Amino acid sequence: MSQSYAQRHGLTPLGAGIGLRRGFYEALPRTERALDWLEIIPENFLTLGGRSQRALDACAERWTVLPHGVGLNIGGPDPLDEDYVTRLGALVRRVDAPFFSDHLCYSRLGGIHLHDLLPLPFNEEAVEYVVPRVREVMARVGRPFLLENPSYYARMPGGTLEEAAFLRHVVEQADCGLLLDVNNIYVNAQNHGYDPRAFVDALPLERVVQIHLAGHERYPDVIIDTHGAPVCDEVWSLYRYVLERTGPVSTLIEWDQDIPSMEAVLDQADQARAVLREVAR
Repeated sequence: MSQSYAQRHGLTPLGAGIGLRRGFYEALPRTERALDWLEIIPENFLTLGGRSQRALDACAERWTVLPHGVGLNIGGPDPLDEDYVTRLGALVRRVDAPFFSDHLCYSRLGGIHLHDLLPLPFNEEAVEYVVPRVREVMARVGRPFLLENPSYYARMPGGTLEEAAFLRHVVEQADCGLLLDVNNIYVNAQNHGYDPRAFVDALPLERVVQIHLAGHERYPDVIIDTHGAPVCDEVWSLYRYVLERTGPVSTLIEWDQDIPSMEAVLDQADQARAVLREVAR
């Protein structure tokens, strides 16, 4: 059997983690609760100083820290932001992250930040455009890189591939890893009318290095990926379905708005850790 992406790069599952959010800066470094690793949004730490730097340094002494960006704009028409990539690489090396990640999307147009993660057309032209940009980022940062499957509410015009095939082509041709957002799969499947488990089965699961779990908000005609609620039962079930095919994978509880107490987020991480242990057994 061929090696997985994680095996080829010496990456081992980290367990269950949470995001380092501003409201946790004081309490998190001192917590005695079980916690396996942390994720940061690098844009919040590219210019370090003061309280943010102290919190990051304290946490990095205890846990592996993984940067997960929102500003790389890997699929956008603008050239890659040279200064951003340089500072991102410095941060990755500063926290000694074993890998880093961003979204397979575009977020900037004509130098204007769109403040959203917008989907690409699912076609070969987009694959051919994104692949060399991914390779350039990996070469400059010097660490394994993962792309996340984004949530989306409309298909971009010009698509000729199924979404799963598009993801497969990009990560295989770029030779990068996959950050599988299980909540995004569920949201997209509900909004666009496809079977989430069949979608999972069509993915290159040997490239999955990390998983995101999050909450969403349901409206009468759409589900919105808010990251502002507990993980629902259907997403927990889909998560288990994925792990039964991949084995244990580093898993993050993603909570970005209406953030509850740190203890409530750690409770969700405990639940993910329990599933990881069950699958490992």
